[in-house]
Amino acid sequence: MSPTAHPTGSTAAFAVHNDEVLTGEAVALDVQPLGLGLRVVGGLIDAVVGWGLVLLIVGWGLQSLAAGGVLDEATLQIATIVAYVVCFAGIPITVETLTRGRSLGRLAVGGRIVRADGGAVGFRHAFVRGLVGVLEIYLTFGGLALVVAAFTPRGQRLGDLVAGTHSERDRRPPLPAAPPEVPPALAAWARVADVARLPDRTDQRIARFAAGAHRMDPAVRARLAAELVREAAPFVSPQPAAPDEAALAAIAAVRRARERQALLSENARAEALARRGA
Repeated sequence: MSPTAHPTGSTAAFAVHNDEVLTGEAVALDVQPLGLGLRVVGGLIDAVVGWGLVLLIVGWGLQSLAAGGVLDEATLQIATIVAYVVCFAGIPITVETLTRGRSLGRLAVGGRIVRADGGAVGFRHAFVRGLVGVLEIYLTFGGLALVVAAFTPRGQRLGDLVAGTHSERDRRPPLPAAPPEVPPALAAWARVADVARLPDRTDQRIARFAAGAHRMDPAVRARLAAELVREAAPFVSPQPAAPDEAALAAIAAVRRARERQALLSENARAEALARRGA
């Protein structure tokens, strides 16, 4: 689903409906939550490579100190408990706070933890997620987190629900290439034309026609251009007064320009939200 922005008349602070986030400016952003499978993979990377590896190193160091007589048994037990707390809660909270919702595992799968309104998380959100994560991830081996995430629309685990956060795709699709130019003869038409979103099948056929028209037999090319103009006609007003191929080029150019502008506007709003939350 391509990200789009939809102005609304609501003045609510924010709301979430499926993949749509309504910001404080009453602008609905179409976002893509990270899938449950990718969240599991990212969590495993964090648990095994990050916190697990650190815990092994710290545990080995403590055992070495105890074997050398530096630490007695009671001190070793206290240090071990502290090491567990630091590795399973302290490190995740610190990393998530400093990186604004990212971690090693999330970087690998292209995800990021954000607030319900799409802004960057802070210490409070990371602290709540970290504490609840000890219960739902480490004490239940991830079972509680998986069960809760499987029954929430955005794949939120219990810590997300309590902290008011969710995992979002951090790798946005690239902007489409610069739109084709409107034929000069239709420049005046393009300034007043209303081109609605075309059905996916029609849009794809027009794109394929534009890419391969020069290789077609002239008769087939003319017939296909006329057919595509008829398919697009209900979504275009007024109709371009030009040969079919020129009309198709103008319709595609106007539509691509508007889609590109919508993506630019959505990206600008998302970046502004992230800056305000930083």
